Amino acid sequence: MTAAGEMRQYQVVGRKAGTDENPNPEAYRMVIFAPNPVAAKSKFWYFMRQFRKMKKTTGEILDCVELVEKNARTVKNYGIWLRYDSRSGTHNMYREYRDLKLTGAVSQLYNEMAGRHRCRPRSIQIIRTATIGAGELKRTNGAQFAQKNVRFPLPHRVHSAKRGAKALSDRTFTTVRPTTSSVNH
Repeated sequence: MTAAGEMRQYQVVGRKAGTDENPNPEAYRMVIFAPNPVAAKSKFWYFMRQFRKMKKTTGEILDCVELVEKNARTVKNYGIWLRYDSRSGTHNMYREYRDLKLTGAVSQLYNEMAGRHRCRPRSIQIIRTATIGAGELKRTNGAQFAQKNVRFPLPHRVHSAKRGAKALSDRTFTTVRPTTSSVNH
């Protein structure tokens, strides 16, 4: 599985195929992060082989639905518990991210694990995710942005007459250098 682009959240429901002695076996539901439904079903069978005596040839998928975030207009803090396999062994980890959606936070997780730990997407297993309040943050990087009085100043802005002009109304190149300080000359 590759983690190219935005990860999506799927709910996959599957069970063992019915037999004569057990025509209606119990179903298992799993929430899985994957880039597409095919990869989500594949991950479902990967975990079911580990937890139960069930595999794709002896089971069936009942449902595979993409879960969509209800409120994707406010920034939230997400905590993600995961385990991953490195070159030296298996490690547990807790990470915090700020994003509009849980899928965006998981995408950040995959990108950061690839960059910091050289970890492949197939060796990451997300154990649990949670939305965290500002007071519950453990990492200082996320806590600095979770304050009420946080400001994002825009230093080094270019004040030029061309910025407000229409696209094709002036020359492409100019002989005047742009002013980047806030003091007017």
